[in-house]
Amino acid sequence: MTEGRTRGRGRLYAVVFVLVVAVAGGGYVVLARGDDGTAPAAVELPPSTAKVQRQTLDDTQTEDGELGYGASSTLANRLPGTLTSVPDSGAVIGRGQPVFRVDDKPVTLMYGAMPAYRPLAEGTEGADVWQLEENLSALGYTGFTIDDEYSSATADAVREWQEDLGLDETGVVELGRVVFTPAEIRVETVDASAGQPAAPGQKVLSYTGTAKAVTVELDPSDQRLAQEGAAVQVALPDDRKLAGKIADVSTVIEPASGQGEEPQTKVEVEIAFDDQQAAAGYALASVDVTFTAEKRENVLTVPVAALVALAEGGFGVEVVDGATTRYVPVKTGLFAEGKVEISGDGIAEGMVVGMPK
Repeated sequence: MTEGRTRGRGRLYAVVFVLVVAVAGGGYVVLARGDDGTAPAAVELPPSTAKVQRQTLDDTQTEDGELGYGASSTLANRLPGTLTSVPDSGAVIGRGQPVFRVDDKPVTLMYGAMPAYRPLAEGTEGADVWQLEENLSALGYTGFTIDDEYSSATADAVREWQEDLGLDETGVVELGRVVFTPAEIRVETVDASAGQPAAPGQKVLSYTGTAKAVTVELDPSDQRLAQEGAAVQVALPDDRKLAGKIADVSTVIEPASGQGEEPQTKVEVEIAFDDQQAAAGYALASVDVTFTAEKRENVLTVPVAALVALAEGGFGVEVVDGATTRYVPVKTGLFAEGKVEISGDGIAEGMVVGMPK
């Protein structure tokens, strides 16, 4: 009787623990662990397979954009009096030209990154003086050195400039008589009209640059796409493709649209492109913009669904060798286009790996 029981126990099989794990993209693994702790070869072939490929992997995303002239900026008056002239919407204004007039005296456009913030007079020093002198020189006035010091020679040139514009020849540039923008501007909207009282801080107009540009609003979660200087592709409504570059990235707070709603934060991206002629036929248009957040060249890839989660941690693939399979650990890299970059010992181009149903 004892002998029979012994033979019966001898016929018992070792208990096998089965682990089922789901992974991103639909990959899974059913791994068996024997009593020695090792991962045995799979006993059944996977229902389908794919090959390990060597390729360039792009993390791309396409978003809706608006073709126009880029983001607009506000231009405000700084002088007291009466607005006697304002430009038309769509007008293009360049260096030395009047933007609007107060008491029939021009407020003049000059180029520069620093906004006017104080009167400029003999003895004043700073970057804004240099900026003014560069513009005076570009407009043909001479007799002074372009530097950060407002000298008596600078004042003489300013008097000559004032005389040409019909201004009082004081040699002092009063605050609000000049507005600085990076380049020539295009008037987007006009918010004041001739005959209105002119008050400091009053919005007169909004303006853009004169080159066509594309504006895209991204969710903050897509911030990775918005890297200044990065290349993008713009698809026009007629399916022509333009190469563009991210020129500016800014954060915009959009007010709540209704009661009980929260303001929304957006990432506003401005895209410039060189082929202005291609977009010349469109005043405003909806376009598709393809961003490339990351690119990995000449890497080994498999479909994301081919990844399996290993019982000991990390990921692997089920490599098919004829009528048997084995699990090989891999290190994952970029996920894009439904594929994942992989690397590791024993992984080579052309290998066949298992896929789920």
